[in-house]
Amino acid sequence: MSVKHGLLALLERGPMYGYQLRAAFDSATGGTWPLNIGQVYTTLSRLERDDLVVALPENDGQRPYEITGQGRAELRKWFSSPVKRGDRPRDEVAIKLALAITTPGVDVAKVVMTQRTATMRTLQEYTRLKTQPGELPWLLVLDAMIFQAEAELRWLDHCEASLVRYETQAVPEPADVEVPR
Repeated sequence: MSVKHGLLALLERGPMYGYQLRAAFDSATGGTWPLNIGQVYTTLSRLERDDLVVALPENDGQRPYEITGQGRAELRKWFSSPVKRGDRPRDEVAIKLALAITTPGVDVAKVVMTQRTATMRTLQEYTRLKTQPGELPWLLVLDAMIFQAEAELRWLDHCEASLVRYETQAVPEPADVEVPR
């Protein structure tokens, strides 16, 4: 998800200033994607430049922003478009494992095990959080994180099995060679 569209969605609720947007974003995502306040204001400046939001007069030292008609159209377009797999951030675990396999001296099995242990701990924490009451948006984000962690564990199992198969195929069989006398 882009910060741009996240802020537009929050502004659809009504005018807000930067710190309110950051707090609302944090609340909506359960704190899983913390936004830096500088990132919020930089994005608001771009949204204003692109006529997707408008800055309202200052109120008690705060400048609220409001979504424009163009901003609403952009938001509708975003909500009606699927997220393409290529639009998602790179998978650092997959990249790390691919590089580990091709880097001399790296114990790839240890890399997999270290990641599996960390992912299992994360899954346990998410499962613990699931027992606590929460609002539906946060519970759905939490479900997605649980499913992603479970999928990562299955993928790590697959990687480990693939490594074993590859290593057994890569080990040359002793040749039946006659030694000259």
